[in-house]
Amino acid sequence: MQTKLIEKKINSIQAALIPKTRVLVSFSGGVDSSVVAAIAHEALGKNAIACTAKSETLPESELLDSISIAEEIGIQHEIVNFSELDNPDFVVNDTFRCYHCQHMRFEKMYEFARKMDITTVCDGTNASDLNATHRPGLRAIKELQVFSPLLEFNVTKEGVRDIARFYNLSVAEKPAMACLSSRIPTGISVTSERLARIEQAESIILNLGFSQVRVRDHDGIARIEVGQHELDRLKDPILTKKAEESLLTIGFNQVIIDPSGYRTGGANLLSTKK
Repeated sequence: MQTKLIEKKINSIQAALIPKTRVLVSFSGGVDSSVVAAIAHEALGKNAIACTAKSETLPESELLDSISIAEEIGIQHEIVNFSELDNPDFVVNDTFRCYHCQHMRFEKMYEFARKMDITTVCDGTNASDLNATHRPGLRAIKELQVFSPLLEFNVTKEGVRDIARFYNLSVAEKPAMACLSSRIPTGISVTSERLARIEQAESIILNLGFSQVRVRDHDGIARIEVGQHELDRLKDPILTKKAEESLLTIGFNQVIIDPSGYRTGGANLLSTKK
């Protein structure tokens, strides 16, 4: 987007936020929620609060990133704790897992917001999210009347990154990051053990120098996906062996390098359910 259009989008969003007086921004530290937090903080100052929901599905590295980005923006940052694993409907991991997760997450956000005398909860859903074929989490957002300013003012994912660059946010080019449960194929239950193993596995691959990583857990079979631009490097025999050996030591039974690389929804592209 050109600078004038970026400023117009920001001004429109701020004009919608200001009458709300106080807002709580559901904050992951990703580019979408960071842009909403930056705009809200600029519009409302101390009356805009960022809130991160900490649970087993959030990698520790992402929690630390959220703390750092909130400091960068200058917005007050709070952390609330909850566990999706308390909900059997989430654990069973059917096609509506994201609905159950988002519903619990935003109920927790509203609970915390009420304690802060805040009635409006915002999130980072953007216009491009509507293009996905299956996004049950959007249903929860609608049901709970979460305000999605990026969606409301038709800001696409690329537009979000343009605004992030306008604000000089360090997350402007940060790859998308879904919760850890998205690495588990539909029908295989979500457990704390699986989530911890996935988080550890992805940390291992990231520490090998890759920037976009998913380790899919097919009931003990690890399938490694990396960004398209990193595929050739992962095919290096020395790196491949190191990755395989490392993941076997943390409890996987088999390790597969996905030749197609990272893509959204990749967990369900290999059926190994027993």
